[in-house]
Amino acid sequence: MSRPLPPVRLTSDLLLQAYRIGYFPMGEDRYAREVFWVRPDVRGVLPIRGIHIPRRLRRTVRRDLFEIRVDTAFRAVMEGCAAPQTEREQTWINGEILDAYCQLHTLGYAHSVEAWLDDVLVGGLYGVSLGGAFFGESMFSVVTDASKVCLVHLAGRLSAGGYGLLDTQFTTDHLRRFGVEDVPADDYARRLEAALRIEGDFAALPPQVSGSTILQSITQTS
Repeated sequence: MSRPLPPVRLTSDLLLQAYRIGYFPMGEDRYAREVFWVRPDVRGVLPIRGIHIPRRLRRTVRRDLFEIRVDTAFRAVMEGCAAPQTEREQTWINGEILDAYCQLHTLGYAHSVEAWLDDVLVGGLYGVSLGGAFFGESMFSVVTDASKVCLVHLAGRLSAGGYGLLDTQFTTDHLRRFGVEDVPADDYARRLEAALRIEGDFAALPPQVSGSTILQSITQTS
């Protein structure tokens, strides 16, 4: 993966330019003062209309155990992703990244999908939207299946909005369960270029929709 130098201060314009050519920033840890740029040699890409949803998770989505909201607590979702969790002690989201992506959210380029239970935020994910490409950044969960349900809702929303690319940056065992693909850099660049020519609509569905509606959105375009 690439780490071009020197480190620079993150701005909204710089972030958008970087995403358009396949780069994204990371910090060494949540306390790091600087960020570095990454462009993986192999990229994780999740098929929007071919996402694999395990049967048990499909039932959970359909039952609406969580209230799924969009863009109501973006910073809180980022803070949840940045906090140490059971499976990881450190994350790469430092203060500069947190502030820069919150600014992108204010400008309409970054979005969160949130899982609420009894009016408490219990999971979520966030990412960047450009054209017909959505770049998933991170997710967190403090209740079983909360972030997984958010991922299914994200896929359904992107499907309904005509998106062509869901970039997960890396592949993990967690994402492989959903059918994530390993895509070489050259192939990814072609997919990204094509997706950026699309006018995706993240608001094609209402901010809050039922799990059944989300599942139907995915299957209708499969």
